[in-house]
Order: sequence, then C-alpha cells, then structure tokens
Amino acid sequence: MQPKQQLLSLKPYKPGKPVEEVKRELGLEKIVKLASNENPYGCSDLAKEKIREELSQLHVYPDGYSAELREKLSNQLQVKQDQIIFGNGSDEVVQILCRAYLSPETNTVMAAPTFPQYRHNAVIEGAEVREVQLNEGNHDLDAMLEAIDQNTRIVWLCNPNNPTGNYIPESEFVSFMEKVPSDVIVVSDEAYYEYVSAADYPNTLDYLEKYSNLVILRTFSKAHGLAALRIGYGVAASSIIQYIEPAREPFNTSRIAQAAAIGALEDDTFIRECKEKNRKSLELFYAFCDDKGLLYYPSEANFILIDVKSDADKAFDYLLRKGYIVRSGSALGFPTMIRITVGEEEQNKEIIEHLGTYIDSVVEKVNK
Repeated sequence: MQPKQQLLSLKPYKPGKPVEEVKRELGLEKIVKLASNENPYGCSDLAKEKIREELSQLHVYPDGYSAELREKLSNQLQVKQDQIIFGNGSDEVVQILCRAYLSPETNTVMAAPTFPQYRHNAVIEGAEVREVQLNEGNHDLDAMLEAIDQNTRIVWLCNPNNPTGNYIPESEFVSFMEKVPSDVIVVSDEAYYEYVSAADYPNTLDYLEKYSNLVILRTFSKAHGLAALRIGYGVAASSIIQYIEPAREPFNTSRIAQAAAIGALEDDTFIRECKEKNRKSLELFYAFCDDKGLLYYPSEANFILIDVKSDADKAFDYLLRKGYIVRSGSALGFPTMIRITVGEEEQNKEIIEHLGTYIDSVVEKVNK
C-alpha cells in the first residue's frame, strides 16, 4: 500500500540520542545537552505547583476548549477569547494552518533556512514550497514579496528566526504587511518572544486589528520551560480561528499542560530572570567570537549560531566527546556553523573553553 507520493520524499524528525546512551557509548560521566533550545533553568515553581494539583485528575479528559487557560491568556494578551487556538506545541498550530489552507493547487512562501516544520507540513499537503534564501541571516522580505502570487496562501516569518536568531524590526514588518495581499495569511512565529530585548522588535498583537490576515504563534516550550508538556498557541482574527478550529484534534492539549501553562503565566519574575541570564550569557559568546574572529549572528533567542571555520560535523563530534551536545549546522543549511543553546553560566564557560581549543587547532592546521 502506497502513502501519499509526497511522503516518500520526507524524513521523520530525528531527535538526538538520549543522554544516557551517549554517556555509555563515550564513557562519559557528564553530558550537557545544548542542542534543543530548552530553558536550562527549568520551569516556574508556580507551574510545578499547578502540575501537582492536577495529578489526581489524570483519569479525566482535559477541557477541549482550554477555558481557564484561555481566559487567563486572553486577559494577559488583551485579545478576545475566540482569537486564540491552542496546540500540542506551536508545531501543531503550524500543522493546523497547513491542513486548513494548503493543497496541491496552492503555494507557500518561507525563508531558507528557517524552522523546518513549515516546509514539512506544506509538503504533506502537496503544496508548492517557495523558499527564499536568507540575506546575511535575515529574512529577505522584498524577495519574499516577489515570490507571492495568486496561488499563495501562507507566508511564514520566523521572528526571531531559527536557526540564526536574527529578527525582523518593526518598520520592516509593517512595510511587509502593507504590501502582502490581504487574502494571504502571514504567520509571525514568535517561539522565542520572551527572550527578545531589541527595542524595535514588533509588538505584533498591536497589529491584529489592522491586518486581518496576521497569525501570531507563541509557545510555552522555550522560556517558560514546559517543552515536555507540549503546549503552544496561535492568535489571530476571530474569523481565522473559527475557520481553522475544525482542523484541530479534540483534547489536543493535556490537563497537566493546561494547568502548568496557567501557573507559568502567573510568574513574570521567573521569565524576567531567565531573560536577563540569557542576555548576559549571550554576551559571553559574543566576546569569545570577537576574540577568535568568528562569524556569528547576534541573537534575540536563547541560542547562537557560530562559524567554526571547519566542517560543522567535526566540531559537533569534538564537543560531543567533551560532553557537550550541540546542533550541527550541516542539517540546518549552515555546513560550517554550529548552533549552541545558551545554558547555565558554568556550562557556557566550559563549552566556550572547549570550543576555543577546537578553533585554535583548526587555525593551527590551516597555517601549517
């Protein structure tokens, strides 16, 4: 039995090896995973408290409407409750949008490289994927506008972009929205929103009323530290949410995930402290790269993409044997770069030291 033809060209997501397995294979006592952009400080104690309260209700289906979480989030974001859709991670909202709008007769426009689930889900729906190469790590918005035609249904803006960490300033975002046809959905994927410190980063919520084709994606997986529970959300005009809701599976977010998200929203102090620690740690990486003369992209997220002046897989393997798992750029469209998730202070200092030794050996070989 043959599946959809387009599935034959896709590969399933391949997660990294479990930490315990890597320890056994390499004979290491300690492994630090800095590859998946997780929050090294965990999640809020208020979220943990909400989880404990929910453990006695595991035999009961979750609220399919996420009513309590919906009310709290709508109040915090200052949007109507019917402007929100919840997903099993923001990934699922990406899937829902593709399911609702894309077909073999349509196309979708995105940057390249960017978050791979846009392309993955578009291919499953049989849509044409139009990828526009980044310009020095940034979205080439003019070229993306040129790629739009009468069959375009969705344009994806990953802001900040994964894997580069670059962001689209407000003036450029507004200029872009003014030129995109009103019948084309523009998705602003803001998974790393809570980490952003740039003064000119767009507050896209302010533009929902003006641009009825705008969809905003955010998640509890990153700064909120709830990656294991898989819960994210989309915000858009009520008409869009009403249209795509039938493509959402019932009970798609668990009781525990909803409860933890409610607790997370109540702890602004935790998010503020994580953001401050992340920004301080990024400065360590910047200083290291400047000292070694390494190309990097200033990041508004909790990771940094660094050129290691050699094959990315070799740098990945070197750091792995030192007990640090990072993301090789060879799978991200950057064959000489690695993406490092910002960890705790001591972890950052250690990996910088190891990376410095590796870079010195590469430079020494080149100069021989």
